[in-house]
Amino acid sequence: MDTSELLKKVRRIEIKTRGLSQHIFAGEYHSAFRGRGMAFSEVREYQYGDDIRNIDWNVTARFNHPYIKIYEEERELTVMLLIDVSGSREFASKNRLKQNLITEIAAVLSFSAITNNDKIGVILFSDKIEKFIPPKKGRQHILRIIRELIEFEPQSRGTNINGALRYLVNVIKKRSTAFLISDLIDNKYEEALKIASKKHDLIILKIFDQREAELPDVGMIQMKDAETGNLVLVDSGNKNVRMNYNEYWKRESIQTDELLKKYGIDYAKIATHEDYVRPLIELFKKRS
Repeated sequence: MDTSELLKKVRRIEIKTRGLSQHIFAGEYHSAFRGRGMAFSEVREYQYGDDIRNIDWNVTARFNHPYIKIYEEERELTVMLLIDVSGSREFASKNRLKQNLITEIAAVLSFSAITNNDKIGVILFSDKIEKFIPPKKGRQHILRIIRELIEFEPQSRGTNINGALRYLVNVIKKRSTAFLISDLIDNKYEEALKIASKKHDLIILKIFDQREAELPDVGMIQMKDAETGNLVLVDSGNKNVRMNYNEYWKRESIQTDELLKKYGIDYAKIATHEDYVRPLIELFKKRS
């Protein structure tokens, strides 16, 4: 892609997603995420009706009288986007690749963040950390993120969500709001998920294509694993094959649902053939 074509594509995405962030997501984003980050301000004497969970036991012991910690909403949040750039993002059964959907969602979240005076940073990952863009503010920073998402070529095609979450915990010391945007084709990330969700406000956006859930009846087809390159011949005309394919998807979805509920993580599923606005707004309203 030459420079002029890239800039045109960046501009198209900016116009669409910036409009969405300003006219649709602005209020929803603020109510869903502002106030989630609370900073310690001061201590004062305990008063009737105060939440006993906020008692500062060290100060209380020192003065032999109960004192509580006072918190105030942090003036700015740090928003981190953990974006899966593995080979499976290139899958599409209709007009839109997972990669293109992820780019638009990332742009909407980025513009929503800077509209609310928050910093936005990005971790691009495959089965290793491909690129880290430190959190900053400003339109030029957002445009850089969009350019990276459009033209970035990862060195690897595998997926390691565990590594991405651990990197987040290690590199971002202050509590952040972190969006993991991935198709979650990786089953070995529970321990890192547990740690990351304690330190950060973690939200997961699962991107999927409808053909990953249901196999069409089109006879013998050759399927390729986008991450490993392995090829397999599948008889989609066989009813049992289609049923087993769908049952596998359902089992994986149920396991993911149970895992995220276990750690209290907010979660949305977004299909490539559907409008992403509705599931995002529903997610934001759920958190408000």
